[in-house]
Amino acid sequence: MAKEKITEEELVTRIRGEITDSLGYMGDTISTQREMAMKYYYGLPFGNEVDGRSQYVDSTVQDTIEWIKPSLMRVFASGDEMVKFNPHGPEDVAMAEQATDYVNYVFTKDNPGWEILYSWFTDALLSKNGIVKVWWNEYEDSQREEYRGLDEMSFTALVSDDDVEVVEHTEYQDAEYNEYNITLHDVVIKRSSYNGKIKIENVPPSEFLISREAKDLQEARFVCHRVLKTLSELREMYPDEDIGPEDLGGSGDDMTSFSSERLERYQFDKSAQYWEGWGGGDDFNDESLRTYWLYESFLQTDYDGDGIAELRKVCTVGSKVLANEEIDKIPFVSITPIKIPHKFFGLSIADLVMDLQLMKSTLMRNLMDNMYNQNFGRYAVLEGQANLDDLLTQRPGGVVRVKSPNAVTPLNTPALEPYSFQMLEYLDGVRESRAGVSRMSQGMNENALTSHTTATAVNAVMTAAQSRVELIARNFAETGVKDLMITIYELLLKNQDKERVVKLRNEWIPVRPDVWNDKYDCTVSVALGHGSKDQQMMHLSQMIQFAAEAMKGGLSIVNEQNIYNLGAALVKAMGFQNVNDFLTDPSMVPPQQKEPTPKEQADLMEVQVKKQELEIKAAEVQIKAQKIQQEYQKLAVDSQLKVEELNLEREQNRAVAIGAT
Repeated sequence: MAKEKITEEELVTRIRGEITDSLGYMGDTISTQREMAMKYYYGLPFGNEVDGRSQYVDSTVQDTIEWIKPSLMRVFASGDEMVKFNPHGPEDVAMAEQATDYVNYVFTKDNPGWEILYSWFTDALLSKNGIVKVWWNEYEDSQREEYRGLDEMSFTALVSDDDVEVVEHTEYQDAEYNEYNITLHDVVIKRSSYNGKIKIENVPPSEFLISREAKDLQEARFVCHRVLKTLSELREMYPDEDIGPEDLGGSGDDMTSFSSERLERYQFDKSAQYWEGWGGGDDFNDESLRTYWLYESFLQTDYDGDGIAELRKVCTVGSKVLANEEIDKIPFVSITPIKIPHKFFGLSIADLVMDLQLMKSTLMRNLMDNMYNQNFGRYAVLEGQANLDDLLTQRPGGVVRVKSPNAVTPLNTPALEPYSFQMLEYLDGVRESRAGVSRMSQGMNENALTSHTTATAVNAVMTAAQSRVELIARNFAETGVKDLMITIYELLLKNQDKERVVKLRNEWIPVRPDVWNDKYDCTVSVALGHGSKDQQMMHLSQMIQFAAEAMKGGLSIVNEQNIYNLGAALVKAMGFQNVNDFLTDPSMVPPQQKEPTPKEQADLMEVQVKKQELEIKAAEVQIKAQKIQQEYQKLAVDSQLKVEELNLEREQNRAVAIGAT
């Protein structure tokens, strides 16, 4: 039995309940953990500081994350192809190559691909999950054009275009041809064209919400993107809606106006004071600059009452619904460095090393307090027997006035124990094992390349330290970057129905994604670490040397194509993607002509001589033919002249005869 359609009030109530119950909401455990990670990353005080004692804060969280990011950026952003689409058959090879080139072009050229990856990875390493939003963005391009002196026909043809809007129009009679009543037109138009392209943006973790039981993003019951928008921006986004301040409730919304996680993100440069009601847009007299939380919710719901839940996109501000439509896919992609099975949120690198930062900070504070006491000393003073101002004034050669001997005596300060520094070394070792960031990989270990350390041993240590980073990279590739590229492919296939000419592989190529095959096999290129890469290049060099020697010795086990393939693999391992700039594929070289034998050369010369003789005879025949033709034409002309003379003579004789008569 079919149910009734859900009302807007019921839909808003459902959404507000989902928001409050979702992970990442204000005060939620996930939000609290991300807030703490942000504090540690910025090196903010812990809150347990004591006046007069060291307030040192270690930077373990920031150092670890910043050392991992270069490796990840090198893995994904060092080559020309971050993603590759593989053909399903020989008929799909050209399509797969074009899809590979164009999808990479859309990510890196139409969008700031490098910046997106950098922010995406930073959010994941720091805040458990990094989120990007990808969608097909339709927009309107408009140009102002001015025309003068148009006749009636030209004017009608111009304004009849559906994309043309008349801004100014003046008609008048032409003074030069006034007797003909010719009307001319001066017109200013706005020509609009509607286009679209892939839009990708990073979503701050504090603006992303997901249902508590969610294990996968696309299967989640509820997902929400919340963002602050001014009233002016809301009116531009929804021009068909009559939006006023009275419809939207209080500025900033009453639910997340003072999100501590969001505030923490801006604490580093104190920009938070200009947000969240701390002297922000609410104090402006211009109501169009007042800010409101826009909730873009994606939820599974039986909106039409047919008994089957569908995925819908509902945009709300306060209790007002601005958009409500059915969609086929949630437009978000998530990555996490350490994935926890059966959970959406994983573990961040900050989660692994925050306790180490606290311990190192505490230990360093004690060491620094101890050093201060040793440098400046502590004293026992007989009350009333010494001038305290003199004692507290620290200056070279300073005099302390006393009333009796031994009124001031130094107190013994315990020496720094060596186990304190050993503890610091131990904590650094724990960080290396947890995060995969070693001092050797950072270039900080002075003993790494001594004469007693073999290259094999160094390479082994480097490879072991990089294994965790490579695992994070592979996790990013298979669970996030791959999904992002497939989503771009699907959006292009579905929405771009116009041909677009772009420069791919140094050539201008027309692209029509709507004719691509809807079947695809996507592969994300994940480069290797330095150690593994060096090994790979060494092995390829050895194989090239072996192949060259085998070919030189006349062995048939290798050919020129095999050597080219090895060289191409070596060039790519070095980081160069355009192999044709360095090597020539033998299969693309046209076959060389075989040198003729002496007999073949003699025969060829004889043929050429006979050909020349025939050409000479043909020329002579042609000359004779031309002479005959000229003589024939002369005879024809002479005959015509004689006929005309005879006719003239005949006419004259006739005229004489008539006269005589």
